[in-house]
Amino acid sequence: MAPNNHEPPGLGHLGRSVARTAFGAVRNRAELLSVEWQEQRAHLVELQVWTVVLVFASVMTAALLTGIIIFAVPPGARLYVAGGFALLYLVAALAAGMTLRKRLQREAFSESLGQLRKDTAWVESLE
Repeated sequence: MAPNNHEPPGLGHLGRSVARTAFGAVRNRAELLSVEWQEQRAHLVELQVWTVVLVFASVMTAALLTGIIIFAVPPGARLYVAGGFALLYLVAALAAGMTLRKRLQREAFSESLGQLRKDTAWVESLE
């Protein structure tokens, strides 16, 4: 019978194989983190742009409408109308603040964190 030329892989070969697999997984996670980082940067820029647009448009509209309406009412009622506008602007500012707060509570890097949780659970299941 002819000798078998297939020898079992040595410890060095197995170590390299495990290292390649581990480095591949780390590279995969790093690429995911990079993509999410870019998404977060774009999200932050979008929030800033919309915040500036909101503030500018709100201030211009409020100033012009307030002036027009205050000067359109009789002089004796102008103080009350101005107070009403102040209350209206306070309510609008609170609503805008709550909306921005809700948008800012979005979890950053959720996909990367989810993958790390799965990896941790898988490693712990091997024990």
